[in-house]
Amino acid sequence: MSTSKPIMEIPAKLVKELRERTNAGFSDCRAALVEAAVQLGDSPGTAQLLEKAIEILRKKGQAAAAKKATREASEGLIGHYIHAGGKIGVIVEVNCESDFVARTEAFQRLCHDLAMHIAAVDPRFVRREEVTPEFLEKEREIYTAQARATGKPEPVIQKIVQGKMEKFYEETCLYEQHYIKDETQTIGEMISAAVAKLGENITIRRFARFKVGELAAGAVRESADAPEPPKS
Repeated sequence: MSTSKPIMEIPAKLVKELRERTNAGFSDCRAALVEAAVQLGDSPGTAQLLEKAIEILRKKGQAAAAKKATREASEGLIGHYIHAGGKIGVIVEVNCESDFVARTEAFQRLCHDLAMHIAAVDPRFVRREEVTPEFLEKEREIYTAQARATGKPEPVIQKIVQGKMEKFYEETCLYEQHYIKDETQTIGEMISAAVAKLGENITIRRFARFKVGELAAGAVRESADAPEPPKS
């Protein structure tokens, strides 16, 4: 006789709440909740179950994104956002694989949300791989000098510097930043979720942020990994 426990019955309202929080499909949300219930064991709380299901969906989204990352993404849209009474403006190019996906409401909302995030947080680079060695060395020198001023031993200093460098990436690289409207996920995770939902490779190619009176306004931050724009 089998001793396995029956799978927890998932209420429809819980699936609905998970869909609203992640934008994942109904079947994916229900499967994630079932998997979360199995992993958590006896009678998990609703909040705990939702958080575990979100974690499962994100991991699956990241895996799906990794599989699609080598596929060419040469379609897409230019997202834009104007803030602070016309004082700050952003344009961002987001690529996907087909014009069909580019015209969907979900993709258009993604482009708008990315532009709004850039307006608010002002990243300097698209990805960490695009930070120049000279820029990195300068930051590392500053953090090293600050750490040495504490008088701590060298191994501790190196750990402090490494931690500060990770924080630097998180603050300045778009993919590493936490999304302004949901700080539980990074922009990279947000893109992965969109890949899982829309079924195509999606990538941020470049962006420009303008601020009235700023000397460097309009400088374009472009991803080195982005595909060449289609020839007319």
